[in-house]
Amino acid sequence: MSSDEKDRTEPVTDSGATIADPAPAATPATEPAATESAGAADRADSWLRGRTGAVAARVGVAAVLCASLATSVVFFVQNQHSKDLLRAQEQARAAACEYGPVLADYDSKNLDAYFKAVLDGSTGDWSKQFESTSAELREVLTQGEVTSEVTDTQCAIRTADEDSAEAIVVIRQTISSLGTQHKPRPGQLSMVLGLRYDGGRWLVEKVNSPTPPTQAQ
Repeated sequence: MSSDEKDRTEPVTDSGATIADPAPAATPATEPAATESAGAADRADSWLRGRTGAVAARVGVAAVLCASLATSVVFFVQNQHSKDLLRAQEQARAAACEYGPVLADYDSKNLDAYFKAVLDGSTGDWSKQFESTSAELREVLTQGEVTSEVTDTQCAIRTADEDSAEAIVVIRQTISSLGTQHKPRPGQLSMVLGLRYDGGRWLVEKVNSPTPPTQAQ
C-alpha cells in the first residue's frame, strides 16, 4: 500500500492515534414498551369484560331468583288459602251434620234438653226465632206425646268460605205419637242450614224451609 492510500484510510490525529469509525446510534427501546403497554391494555379490557359479564350474570341470577321467589310466595298463599277453605268447608259440613240430628231427635217427655241443645248450636236470627216459638212448640209436642229418633243423616256443603256456609241436610227419622198409637212411622226432614263461624265454632244462623217437627198421622 502506498503512503497516499494509507493517509486516506487512516486519519491521524495530532497525537498520532487512529480515530475509529463512530458506532451506530442506539435505537430507542420503544417497541418492547409499546408491546407491554398494549398487553396491559388487553389484560385490562379482558378484566373489565370479565367483571361486566360477572355483574350481568349476577344481575340475571338475582332477577331469576326474585321472580322464582315471588312465584313461590303466590303459590304458597294460594295453596294456603285453598287449605284454609277446604278446612272451613269440612268443619262447616261436620257442624251441619251434627246439628241436623239435634233438630230431629227429641222426646216430648224431655224437651228441656232438646231446646237447650238446639239453642246451644244456634246464633243470629235462627236463635231468636226458635226461642220465640219454643213455648208453642213445647205445647204441641207435649200434647201429641211426640217422639222422634234419627236413623240416618246426609249432608253436603252447597256454598262456603272461611266465615260462612250453606249446607243441605236430609234426615231420616222415625216418629211416634198419639196419632200413631205410639208406633214408629218413618219420616224425613229436609232443610238448608246457614252457618256462621262465630267464637271459634260453626253455628247455625238460618234454617230454610225445614219440615216442622209435628205429630205423625
